[in-house]
Amino acid sequence: MAAAGETYWRLTRLPGVAAILIAAALSRLGQRMLGFAIVLYALTRFDSPVLAGWLSFTAIAPGLVISPLAGVLLDRAGTTRSIAIDLTARTGLVLALMLVDLLEWASPPVLLWLTFGFALTSPLSAAGVKVLLPRLVPAGVSDRAFAMDTAIYALVDVTALPLAGVLMGFGGSALTFAAIAAAYAGASVCMALVPRQTATARTGRVLTDAVEGLVYVWRQPSLRGLAIGYSLNMVTWGILTVTVPVALARLYGLGSFEGMAGLVWAGAGIGAGIGALADGKGRVFGREARTMVTFMLATAFVVWPVAASFGVVGLASGLAMCGLLAGPIDVCVLTLRQRRTDPARLGRVLAISMSLNMSGFPIGAALGGILASWSVPAAFMAGALASVFGAVAIRRLVPDAPEAAR
Repeated sequence: MAAAGETYWRLTRLPGVAAILIAAALSRLGQRMLGFAIVLYALTRFDSPVLAGWLSFTAIAPGLVISPLAGVLLDRAGTTRSIAIDLTARTGLVLALMLVDLLEWASPPVLLWLTFGFALTSPLSAAGVKVLLPRLVPAGVSDRAFAMDTAIYALVDVTALPLAGVLMGFGGSALTFAAIAAAYAGASVCMALVPRQTATARTGRVLTDAVEGLVYVWRQPSLRGLAIGYSLNMVTWGILTVTVPVALARLYGLGSFEGMAGLVWAGAGIGAGIGALADGKGRVFGREARTMVTFMLATAFVVWPVAASFGVVGLASGLAMCGLLAGPIDVCVLTLRQRRTDPARLGRVLAISMSLNMSGFPIGAALGGILASWSVPAAFMAGALASVFGAVAIRRLVPDAPEAAR
C-alpha cells in the first residue's frame, strides 16, 4: 500500500487501528474527566484552590517518577498487555473514589492517596498507545496516524470536560465517578480487539533496562531538548487547568460554575483537533522545532493578556486559540520523538521521554493552585512566561538535524 495514497479513513480500516484509537479515546475520556472532576470536587467540597492543584499533581506526578520501570514493562510484557493492566487498575481506583464519596469518607489525605494510586500505572497506556500505533500502520504515514491520535485526544476534550462539568453540577460527584469508571471499562473491551505485540526486552535485569533508557534519553540532544522545552510548555497547561475554574468560580460563585467551566474548556478541545488535523495533512517533517517555537510564543500571548483580561469572553476565546496552537505542537513532538528514537528501545524510551515531557503539567497545576488562591491574574502571567521559556529551550536545545546525520 503506497504511503502517499493513505487517508485518515483508510488508516482506520487497517487491522487493530480503529480498536486502539477507540480504546485510547475512551481511556483519555476517563482521564480528562477525572482530572477536571477532582479540581471541581476540591473547589465545591472544600473551597480550596490549593487542594485542587495538589490533587492534580498527585494524579500525574507519581506515574512520571516510575515511568522508567513502566517502559521496561512495555518492552517485556508487550504493549497490549501493559495497557490492559493500566485500564483495569484505573477502573478499580475510580470505583474506590466513588465509594469513598458515597460513604462520606472523603478528606484531603484520602483523596490524595487515591489519586496517587491512580497515577502509578498511567505511563503504561500513555506510552503504550504511542508505541503500538506506528506498528499498526505502514511506514511513512506515522505523522498522519499521530495527527489522528492527537485530534481524537483534542476532540475528547470537547466531550470530556463539559460532560464532567454537567455531571458534577447536576448529577453529583458519585455519578461522575461512575461514568469515568465506565469509560475505562469500555477501553478495556476495545483493547481485546487489538493484535498482541511481542516483547522486545533485551536483558533479564529490570533496573538495568530502566537505567539504560534514562541514560539514552538524556544523551540524545533531541529527546533531552524536547523534555526541557515541552515540559515548560506543559507548565502553562497545568496552571490553566486549575486557574480557569477558579476564575469562573469567582465570577459565578461556587456550585454554579461547573457547567460553564466545561464549556469554556470545550473550545480548547475543538481548536486542538482542528490544529492537529491541519498540521498532519500539511506534514511537519524537517520543521518540527521551528513550528513548536512559533506556536509556543503565540500561546504565551493568548494566555496573557487575552485569556486573563477579558472575562468569560477572553477565557473562552483564549482557550480556543490555545487549543488551536497546541494541536500542531503535539504533532511535532510526536513525530520528532518517534523518528529520533532507536526502535529497539522504543517502549522504555517513549515512557521516559513522555513522562519527562509531561512533568511540567503537575508542577504547573500545583503552582496554579497556589497562585490562583492569591491572585488569578498572576497565575495567568506565570502560565504565559512558562510558554516563553519553553520556546526558548526548544530553539536552543533541539537540533534541526538527527544526531546521526550531524
